[in-house]
Amino acid sequence: MRLSLVLYLAILSILVQPEQVWKDQLGRVTLLSGILFIMLGLSTDSTPSLISSRAPPPSVMGLPPFPASLEGYKYVILKLGPLQLTRKGLSTATTSACLTFTIFQSASVFLSTTTPEQIAFALRWFIAPLANFGVPVAEVILTLLLSLRFINLVFDEVRNVALGIVSRRINWQQLTILETIDVFFTYIRRIFRNIFVHAEQISQAMIVRGFRGDSTTHKIFLSADSSNGVANYISISCLFGLIALVTLPKFLLQ
Repeated sequence: MRLSLVLYLAILSILVQPEQVWKDQLGRVTLLSGILFIMLGLSTDSTPSLISSRAPPPSVMGLPPFPASLEGYKYVILKLGPLQLTRKGLSTATTSACLTFTIFQSASVFLSTTTPEQIAFALRWFIAPLANFGVPVAEVILTLLLSLRFINLVFDEVRNVALGIVSRRINWQQLTILETIDVFFTYIRRIFRNIFVHAEQISQAMIVRGFRGDSTTHKIFLSADSSNGVANYISISCLFGLIALVTLPKFLLQ
């Protein structure tokens, strides 16, 4: 089930994202998940247990020995010196690697295919009942919408500064450690200065449009008309089906 979900996300990313986006994203996430899989798989059972059993062997107690497996069961799958890959390590590594891949890649697909207005609209629909308990729903939605808009500006500034460093063709080998640190701090200060300038421009634009600090009196227009209702129902059905496939076997085994 975990591997099928990872394969489904990979195929979905290839279908819905541009080629230059999914190639870079899938490569980085796969590399991170692969490193996590190797580290957990080889280190879970590699350290010998400090606690040993004090019970005598079955022959001393007059009990028959444990029957050998008829299927050639082996707990240790692979051994590399002091490191070994066991069934427990394989299960732990597979779970962690697949979960990491699912979290990062699903977030990437979600943010690249859904507009900030639709995200805010969906979240407002879900948490609207909390307004009866005093939760500032309008303020939360406005903060989320501004944050989603601001994330792109941060990445754009970092990219522009990185391109500026590359275009100047700085010979890093001729610089001392202090000069290298000074260059990096100079560009970091420039990044934060540009970010603060963009934040001030956003605040001025909100003031010009009539925002005076009260989210409840300021009308927020969220365009969610582009969402396909049939696709939403299919996605929700697939989600409930996946949850059922994961939870039902546990109840059946009990």
